Amino acid sequence: MSDKKHNDHLESYSRRLFAQRTSLMAGLVALGGGSYLLQPKGVWAADPIKVGIATDLTGPISWGGIPNANVAKMVIEEINKGGGLLGRPLQMILEDTATNEQLAVTKVRKLVTQDKVDVVFGGITSSMRNAIKDTIVNRGKTLYIYPQLYEGKECTPNLFCTGPSPAQQCDTFIPWLIKNGGKKFYLPSADYVWPHTLNEYAKKVIKKHGGEVIGEEYFPVDHTEYSATVNKIMTSGVNVVFNTTIPPGVGALFKQLHEAGFGKKGGRLACVYYDENALGITPANEIEGLATCLDYFSAINDPMGAKIFNNYKAQFGDKSRFCAGGGATGMWRGLMLWAEAVKEAKSVKRDAVAAALDHAKLKDGPGGGCEMVPGTRHLKMNMYIAVSKGGQYKVVESSKMVAPGECA
Repeated sequence: MSDKKHNDHLESYSRRLFAQRTSLMAGLVALGGGSYLLQPKGVWAADPIKVGIATDLTGPISWGGIPNANVAKMVIEEINKGGGLLGRPLQMILEDTATNEQLAVTKVRKLVTQDKVDVVFGGITSSMRNAIKDTIVNRGKTLYIYPQLYEGKECTPNLFCTGPSPAQQCDTFIPWLIKNGGKKFYLPSADYVWPHTLNEYAKKVIKKHGGEVIGEEYFPVDHTEYSATVNKIMTSGVNVVFNTTIPPGVGALFKQLHEAGFGKKGGRLACVYYDENALGITPANEIEGLATCLDYFSAINDPMGAKIFNNYKAQFGDKSRFCAGGGATGMWRGLMLWAEAVKEAKSVKRDAVAAALDHAKLKDGPGGGCEMVPGTRHLKMNMYIAVSKGGQYKVVESSKMVAPGECA
């Protein structure tokens, strides 16, 4: 693909993101400075329960943040239509963290000290979670629910994780990659906490199953020149590129690997955050055969997942889909589990809700049900391996109620 066509693809992708932000803002009151308010509809006799959402509506990670916010809006409106919680409506206060950790700290401080929210949901990258968690949980004495897949080892009290962990993504996926790709792995990575920690886990699983790591490199997230790395991959007999570079740099890496003929020579791309929205970052032919392992794909077509997917599509269209890698499924689970915990606790006070969340369960959801493993603040959930074919995912393997392996 020519540079012009590649740039045209990225411009088209940017236009889709802008359209999604416009769709999201319908019904929200702009407060200025990237702050928005979703007021409950109708007349209520009681004051609202305040739900803070902090996510990336702009910046390089907005492809994940926008559906995250869409899901929060959708679920909160559904809960309000059903009578709210404890006879009170939910009021959503949305902050754009703009893929900027310093700004995000200011935004969540506003949520907990000025807006006095009862819970905060959000954060996509692990560096973002680490930047904002102290302001929410320790200084702000507020419950925090983190919805995104991540690298594990987050055992902070009153911080619950509702996305997949390394054990859930790697323990079956890496043996599948060895069987369906080969034993020689290369790990190109973004230089922050998630890739470093996930790679340490992945390397142990690769070695356990007879694989070998040929190379491991770390780059700034906006790095775009990978010719030296691609040359190493192409000349050292690498079978699997286990990628943890992220936008905006990931598109350049995949383009350069494609142009070097990695896929045509039988190489397998793998990327555990690459959901259906991420497929739009890069032209389909450049990532044909890319494999991933996530907690939900629309191709599963499970009844509850299909219902949620269709409700989402009816409200927000199909330009930024309901999917797993940007935390949208974790946001849905987190909100629904929190709502069940509030009902059980008959309170929105942090300690009471956290105690109820510790054993919360959902019988169904996107990709199936889930349940909190007591004492760990992490979930058991179903996991699925999928492969990209012509710009769509085909599910090739599934595992039921996989344990998170965290904080036991």
